[in-house]
Amino acid sequence: QLQASGGGLVQTGDSLRLSCAASGRTVTNNAMGWFRQAPGKEREFVATISWNGGDASYADSVKGRFTISRDYAQSTVYLQMDSLKPEDTAVYHCAASRYPVRTTSPHNYVSWGQGTLVTVSS
Repeated sequence: QLQASGGGLVQTGDSLRLSCAASGRTVTNNAMGWFRQAPGKEREFVATISWNGGDASYADSVKGRFTISRDYAQSTVYLQMDSLKPEDTAVYHCAASRYPVRTTSPHNYVSWGQGTLVTVSS
């Protein structure tokens, strides 16, 4: 089970760090990802990290502002979000991939956590 946390209401330019904790299963051999869904919009890819944390990729819209990382000891994946913009407002979900390498397609993710809401005011 994956549980995302850390969302909240912030202002433009602020930072937030989202966490995704795995319980009841191990995700050490899985790539992990963050996706988001804004009201009335399709779910979109945000960031992904490989099983060993050595490789990551980002959506163009967040590149240079967001950083994905993982802590094996705590089976946790993080999403550091800096320079937040109103268009970053969405429910953010973490997910575990069926593969060890990073992947942007939601179809490759087999376990999804409940989301955490991020609201960025202008």
